[in-house]
Amino acid sequence: MPSPAVAAPVGGDSEVQISGGAFHAQGSDTGAFNAELSYGYFFNSAWELGVRQGYNYTYFDKSRDFWTLTTTPFIHFNLPFGIFVPYVGGGIGAAYNDRDFTGVIGPDAGVKIFLNPQTFLKLGYRYEYFFDRFKDVDNNSNHGNHIGAIGIGFVWGGTRTTK
Repeated sequence: MPSPAVAAPVGGDSEVQISGGAFHAQGSDTGAFNAELSYGYFFNSAWELGVRQGYNYTYFDKSRDFWTLTTTPFIHFNLPFGIFVPYVGGGIGAAYNDRDFTGVIGPDAGVKIFLNPQTFLKLGYRYEYFFDRFKDVDNNSNHGNHIGAIGIGFVWGGTRTTK
């Protein structure tokens, strides 16, 4: 019987993830759809540096709908435990649409559950808040967004050893 595959990122790996979600208020025509695409590079099996591009579309009953994009570089510390790879980190970037532009910052955490050596299911959470001037970051920390994400990801390119 073959042994289970070692499933975790390695140094030199690239990673791409796609995730999405939706929200609908009960009894109304109000809700939102969001999608994210991210790319990361692993310096070793623990440290990952990347960028996340997010899209959010919010619709309202009897009001103007709007969209927002976010572009957020991030850093994650990954802790491989077999097929489970929890991570913690944070990012800082920009949120923008056709009317506004602002900074965005916040921590994030989650777990990657590897389905095979290079494919994983991601369950993640992040808190992000907005600022117009960097000195205002601390003043806005309790006026942000809670974001949960479920997605799929792939790693490739690193040097894996076989046993």
